[in-house]
Amino acid sequence: TLKATGAKRPTFSTPSGIRTATYMAKDKAEVVTQKTASTERNAHNSQHEALQEMSDEDLMSQFQAGTVEAFNILVERYSDRLMQYLYRFLGDMKRCEDLLQETFLRVHRNRHSYRRIAKFSTWLYTIAGNLARSEYRKRKRRRMQSIQSVNRDNEEYEMEIPDESFSPDKHAESTIQDHYIQEAMNEIPPAFREVVVLRDIQQLAYDEIAEITGLPMGTVKSRINRGRTKLQALLEDV
Repeated sequence: TLKATGAKRPTFSTPSGIRTATYMAKDKAEVVTQKTASTERNAHNSQHEALQEMSDEDLMSQFQAGTVEAFNILVERYSDRLMQYLYRFLGDMKRCEDLLQETFLRVHRNRHSYRRIAKFSTWLYTIAGNLARSEYRKRKRRRMQSIQSVNRDNEEYEMEIPDESFSPDKHAESTIQDHYIQEAMNEIPPAFREVVVLRDIQQLAYDEIAEITGLPMGTVKSRINRGRTKLQALLEDV
């Protein structure tokens, strides 16, 4: 009989073969995880590349079906062009940034109202154009503020004063030439300005401009020609 005192507890060692098998199983699991992650990345990259190759209209179909990345690609494609359009129309960079966000917000919100019978760009510019025209009308109303005054007969009348808060030239951020171009743009009537920007800066076709503005083709061409003539006169010394 073994005495309790001084007795050694038996120890057991894991056979080296079992340890090796355990490590191999762990390594294999890590390899499988890495391969799965790599496969998922490759699948995502392939999907992104496939979306990049799609037309605007196909991307909208994908977005309507729930692919948010398709919407992100459309935002990337059109952000700079829309910002240029809005800026040339209004001349206020900060406000144009707000309108740009509002344009894409409306695209996102109203995506299911889009139909492929119309080009996506036409639908998009129509939204942006409506926002820009609405902003211009608000700005025009603010520009001529009405105040109440009293004449010598103690009768009230309205007197209009110019609102100096809108100064498009202080927002020009590029070159001196761009500054003069923007000043000239703001000098021509908005009806001419919009179609000139759409045609000469955005490079849109006449029929697409007619759809965006809701004007007959003849009116579009006439306004473009008259707008160009006015711009040339304003910029002849630049």
